[in-house]
Amino acid sequence: MNNLLLYFLTTTGTFLLMECITWCTHKFVMHGFLWYLHEDHHQPKYQGVFEKNDAFFVIFAIPSIALFYFGIHPELNYLFFIGSGILLYGIAYFLVHDIIIHQRFPWFKNIKNPYIKSLRKAHKVHHKHLGKQDGECFGMLYVPIKYFKQYF
Repeated sequence: MNNLLLYFLTTTGTFLLMECITWCTHKFVMHGFLWYLHEDHHQPKYQGVFEKNDAFFVIFAIPSIALFYFGIHPELNYLFFIGSGILLYGIAYFLVHDIIIHQRFPWFKNIKNPYIKSLRKAHKVHHKHLGKQDGECFGMLYVPIKYFKQYF
């Protein structure tokens, strides 16, 4: 039972830590030396189903896959649950960023929830900058309080 709690806390802690890692990666890598992969994501209308920015799904999946592998060899260990936290964050990222915010699929179009509306507003502010400089709101789940104020 003690291991179950530790594994749950490891997965949950990793999921929460991923927001900080995502913020830093978005600001310093995606808006830095890998801008050429992220740039098309900041264009008003991108063509086709996929964009170069989608390569980041693969890039971020590699550590999770490696952690799953080393987390079961030679036996189940904490690395598996770190990989699980990264995977769960990746799923949340896809659902929140690609489906709810950017509406790449026509689901959840009329959400009235103040958090979701604030999240969309913060992301819209992020995308008003078409270049890699002068960005703001680099996180995915964390929304600065100033974006909540207009919905309460």
